[in-house]
Amino acid sequence: MSKVAPIDQRKADHIKINLEQDVRSALTTGLENYRFIHEALPELDLNRISLSLSLFQKKLAAPLLISSMTGGTAEAETINLRLAEAAQEMNIAMGVGSQRAAIEHPEQAKTFQVRRVAPDILLFANLGAVQLNYGYNIDHCRRAVDMIQADALILHLNPLQEAVQDAGDTNFEGLAKKIEDVCKQIKVPVIAKEVGWGISERTAKLLSNCGVSAIDVAGAGGTSWSQVEMHRAPDDFTRQLAATFVGWGIPTSDSILNVKKATPEMTIFASGGIKDGLDIAKCIALGATLGGMAGQFLKAAAISTEKAVEMMKLTKRQIEVTMFAAGVGTLEGLKVGKLMSQNL
Repeated sequence: MSKVAPIDQRKADHIKINLEQDVRSALTTGLENYRFIHEALPELDLNRISLSLSLFQKKLAAPLLISSMTGGTAEAETINLRLAEAAQEMNIAMGVGSQRAAIEHPEQAKTFQVRRVAPDILLFANLGAVQLNYGYNIDHCRRAVDMIQADALILHLNPLQEAVQDAGDTNFEGLAKKIEDVCKQIKVPVIAKEVGWGISERTAKLLSNCGVSAIDVAGAGGTSWSQVEMHRAPDDFTRQLAATFVGWGIPTSDSILNVKKATPEMTIFASGGIKDGLDIAKCIALGATLGGMAGQFLKAAAISTEKAVEMMKLTKRQIEVTMFAAGVGTLEGLKVGKLMSQNL
């Protein structure tokens, strides 16, 4: 029996820890500080409210993204296929987890290849941006896109995770120029994505200058990957180091506002601790185009495709009911003065 490669083991650990352990950030998303103005006479028919939108030349039935989670193991393949089947049925967007495992172990590619069950979905490939400082180049990025016939490429940014991980890749120096080169050379849109600690105004400007087509803020308030790494730390030193940062990051709501202020025309994806469709509606009202969820869909897909579809239908209906009760018939209408900060 072949020895499991370390990267494969890490992916298996990540799934297990996310399903079994409490790995939440000590911070909240900040979305709890906002509420919609309720309209007792909305002058709308709930069943005529449309959530459809176009993004990267594809039409979506709802502003919902299955956030990047997994790949590289047999269990991950099952989960990805179930998520993709559900995304196909619901006509929503999906991102796969980091494809580095499949770039380095081509036999793992099939764990990411979901087009066989989801020929029409808006699908995002995914690589760690830092790998561009560790031997990866435009060719690797193209391979990731081609491997899954993706419509766009996510380059994820995870400096804190790498810093608290045993033997993490921590050289982020000069990375902006390499991201810019990828944006110029690759034929699909590039999405820059944090993994759970949010985006500052400075980073948003930097990424905009690199030429990315969208920023997924992945703010603090949901899964903390430092907590995930704490659970898989090989020794007490690494465990204590990771545990230090349970309260680190920029909350999701602040991250959306940071990007909107720094680069007003940027397409924003909101993720990081989003619980439901009400949270997604709040994110759209703050300036996001899509709202992404991971944990809820992971838990549902671990059971069945049907459970994942059920969760997506519920989330979509939650957005519709939010808009109905706020007297808003369109996604664009959500962005016009319908949200109040409870701190004001």
